[in-house]
Amino acid sequence: MNHHATDLHTLVAAYALGALDGSEGRDFDVHLRTCEACRQEAAEFEATAARLAAAVSQSPPAAAKTQVMAAIDGVRQLAPRVPAAGPAPALRGILRRRVVPLALAASVAAAALGGVAVWQTQNGQELEQQARQAQEQLDAISAVLAAPDARTVHGKAANGALTTVVSSDQQNEAVFTAAGLPAPGAGKTYQLWLDHDGTMRPAGLIDHDGTVILTGDPGDAGAVGLTLEPAGGSPQPTTTPLLLMTLPA
Repeated sequence: MNHHATDLHTLVAAYALGALDGSEGRDFDVHLRTCEACRQEAAEFEATAARLAAAVSQSPPAAAKTQVMAAIDGVRQLAPRVPAAGPAPALRGILRRRVVPLALAASVAAAALGGVAVWQTQNGQELEQQARQAQEQLDAISAVLAAPDARTVHGKAANGALTTVVSSDQQNEAVFTAAGLPAPGAGKTYQLWLDHDGTMRPAGLIDHDGTVILTGDPGDAGAVGLTLEPAGGSPQPTTTPLLLMTLPA
């Protein structure tokens, strides 16, 4: 599938997720040799996806293997699947662009929900609710990361935490990721803020390494802030910001 040079720029998210086919992947490899912006953006997407997976990963329960092995004899084997005819070549590129958010969601969900399935028969309703909530969060995050207008900025908080914000005007959402965030301490939490012309508006809470969707409207915000607040958060910052990261215009 042939692309104009301007089209190639829009494939950076798909490239970072390994979602391009052989010919498109080779074309994009050639493009990366001469496009510093795409090289940097691809590296940022790869790093962010890795952080998301690491932030929500879980170790399987200690008894998982024993229970799975004990249940194998009682599980009916499924009939082999017959591959369906693939889409017409002209449609493959279009379909691939639309599944990029799902590809990212799947890669993160595999880590986020690891070790959960074996407990479904015992805690079905609770696990279904947790899985549904996790999937909704992953869908929202992946939609921002895979948006064609996604912009990424990196920062470092005063307490040493490494932070990343990915924002999309098209999605009207922003994603915040923290790594190396120290424990906030008893009765404390980290609170995120959106700076609207000097007015700091609450944008959610985060108390450990991970990724969250910022609440509020990031559309006309100039920066993202991070402060240490009493548990439950505050209507206005009560401490000196640990981070005030300017968002790209």
